[in-house]
Amino acid sequence: MTSDSGRTRAIVLASTSPRRKEILTLLGLPFQTVSPRFEEILSAHRSIMEEVTAFAEGKARSVLDEFPESILIGSDTLIDCEGKKIGKPRDTEEAKQILQLLSGRTHRIWTAVCLIDPLQPPAQMAVETIDVTLKPMKTAEIEAYVATGEPLDKAGAYSLQGEGRRFIERLEGDYLAAVGLPLRPIVSFLQSRRIAVPLDPERLYREKTFMNWKTF
Repeated sequence: MTSDSGRTRAIVLASTSPRRKEILTLLGLPFQTVSPRFEEILSAHRSIMEEVTAFAEGKARSVLDEFPESILIGSDTLIDCEGKKIGKPRDTEEAKQILQLLSGRTHRIWTAVCLIDPLQPPAQMAVETIDVTLKPMKTAEIEAYVATGEPLDKAGAYSLQGEGRRFIERLEGDYLAAVGLPLRPIVSFLQSRRIAVPLDPERLYREKTFMNWKTF
């Protein structure tokens, strides 16, 4: 797209997540999605804040050489339950273990978004936290849900906008950030680069038109 300064700027989302793509589409701006060349490896020596921001920045910077003049967006989501860092399950057994841990408890979702404009540094980072309480889940419910395959590519092994919503008792915080991509910091960043954004984010947050948002 073209900024108010007349310069054409491309937006690149460094993510393979269909959920983040769906959320960014809400802005009404053209963008490209690319697979980040970055491996997420949890470390026992870093806090969840350090981890989630490092992953978000790592994803964005991994495509910098390929898109040296584009606005780059990288995002990551992790979950903290009673001091345990949780990402995506590696297999169905781990998905079951994660859901057993989260069942009947309140956990915190951490989502970071890193925004890089190579032509106008430095990078900007925003972090949102959302508290979610799951209903107590029976073993049979967990097994049936995991068998659908939905939990396997989700941090925390459940989907807010999918069938996993049935297990949510309470959500406190930014729903879009909980799904995987907070929009307010992205809109602010783009506007600071004099890029007009068709979407009014505050109207979106009032009307809650995105998948299952009104459920919460």
